[in-house]
Amino acid sequence: MANLPRAAGRLTLGLVLCAGVAAPGLASAADNYPSKPITFVVPFAPGGGADMLTRAVSDRLAKELGQTVLVENRAGGNTLIAAQHVARAKPDGYTVLTAIDATMAMNQHLYSSLPYDPLKDFIPVTLAISMPMVIAVNPEFPAKTLPELMDYLKANPNKVNYAFGALPAQVVGERFKMESGLTMEAVPYNGSSPAQQDVLGGHVPVLVDALAPALAQLRAERLRPLAVSSAQRAPTLPNVPTIAESGVEGFDAITWTGFFVPAGTPQAVVDKLHAGIAKVLQDPTVRKQFEDLGQEVLGAPGPEFVELIKRDSVKNGEVIREAGIKVN
Repeated sequence: MANLPRAAGRLTLGLVLCAGVAAPGLASAADNYPSKPITFVVPFAPGGGADMLTRAVSDRLAKELGQTVLVENRAGGNTLIAAQHVARAKPDGYTVLTAIDATMAMNQHLYSSLPYDPLKDFIPVTLAISMPMVIAVNPEFPAKTLPELMDYLKANPNKVNYAFGALPAQVVGERFKMESGLTMEAVPYNGSSPAQQDVLGGHVPVLVDALAPALAQLRAERLRPLAVSSAQRAPTLPNVPTIAESGVEGFDAITWTGFFVPAGTPQAVVDKLHAGIAKVLQDPTVRKQFEDLGQEVLGAPGPEFVELIKRDSVKNGEVIREAGIKVN
């Protein structure tokens, strides 16, 4: 989960508008697009982070494109169900997948037979948001900083567990263990909330979680943040150092969400869809909504997105193999 430079995904309005201008020979493909409702397929149940992002974008995108935009939730299968559905959809720009890094840069290393190819079956449209993971502890736990946690782990090998609620958090937790040379036992939960509850209750001392779902408990001081996984400190937690600052040199990992269409979708349609989404993401209300949750709003175009996916796939694959992460 290599970090994308902060400036890379921030498009000026001029660039956003230019993204939808195709070469003359391709313009006809987008002339009548969209002429019917567009459906965004979310691989999670309603109410989660990816669903919130999709609904915030779809509401405004409908006005931008002058067409109805629907949201369909197809949860299950570690995002495989939704991804496979969109991969097999007609490549005309009317079926869009909301995907996270696990969908496009982790699942291929977990399954011997994946029902889709992340790069061959999809065209990345827009990298929408990113955020770091946070390592936090129960306030009663003796470590008040990440170096203190590392010292505790050295003194108490194989005696500390960490809770996680999603694959990207586990990958960051295992990468931290590998790069620090320390040991913690991973304890899986079905989502961030139950993982947090067990840490709050003192049943597991350490939490590795995405920043947005953990932020409320951190702000309420019911969890103590020790470090964030990104290269730079999170604006919402400016006093919390990064893992790299805390002694694990070079550590840099984010989790992200973006939008994809089936391979074969005309480039002019992809460009028009990207231009609309990127413009929506520049809306001050949208930006504030997600920045307040600790997420960085990007709006980066497909070519930059492809390179991020490739880099993340290599790094995540190494962690998944070396840590022996298996599908639950």
